[in-house]
Amino acid sequence: MVRSSEFSAEPLPWLPFLDRHDAGTRLGWALSAPARPGQDAPGAAAPGGGGRLSAGRGDAVVLGLARGGVPVAAAVARELGLPLGLLVVRKLGVPGSPEVAFGALATYAGSTAAVHLERTVRALRRHGYDSGALEQVERDERAELVRRQGLYAGGAQPPVAGSTVLLCDDGLATGATLRAAVAAMRGAGAATVVACVPAGPAHACLELAAVADRVVCLQPWTTFHAVSEAYLNFHQVGDGEVLALLGGAGPPDSAAGGPGPLPWQ
Repeated sequence: MVRSSEFSAEPLPWLPFLDRHDAGTRLGWALSAPARPGQDAPGAAAPGGGGRLSAGRGDAVVLGLARGGVPVAAAVARELGLPLGLLVVRKLGVPGSPEVAFGALATYAGSTAAVHLERTVRALRRHGYDSGALEQVERDERAELVRRQGLYAGGAQPPVAGSTVLLCDDGLATGATLRAAVAAMRGAGAATVVACVPAGPAHACLELAAVADRVVCLQPWTTFHAVSEAYLNFHQVGDGEVLALLGGAGPPDSAAGGPGPLPWQ
């Protein structure tokens, strides 16, 4: 059995994240830290703990899950000197209780994936939710997915085929949106998909490790009710913030040729 501590790249006791920028910065540190003895790489593993990535700067990209994952991804991209992009996701929320997910959608460069939490769907049907109501939620969210894709990524998104992709979100709950994002990256031809989150339930990390090549979770909590629990400041991320971050997406010091080699090159 995989121990939840194997997902952790931060020592106990865990400090709360100041905000998403702080969380992304700490993720970037974990991803760029030197390997520990007996370990291939720190910050990422399959599944779990810290690990250096086995890709060079030229074929790796950081994608933030819109909207809350974009500030995290921006900080990771700055720490690693990698390009920043965006992947649009939508949670499929239970009718009448939209904060509870029964699945998720993700799209990138024309590749769209859907994930359904089958146990949740079965439970909903036992409690009287008919398939038509759930299908209507998915139709509505697909329409919103298209709208946001046009808003955030109006032009063609860079291809990721053959690349290492670091998918960043601000945390895990059910893990449905990141699982959909991983599926979208598979459809787009990514060679390696690394799921990166500041915090989340340990069991969701384990489930995510079954579909991603590697999982980075700095704080795999044994009890976890909401992503906001891990943050001191967990403000709502708006469209303007997302667009502003994408507008300054170039790697640091790009005009001077970029940073030197990363530890995991």
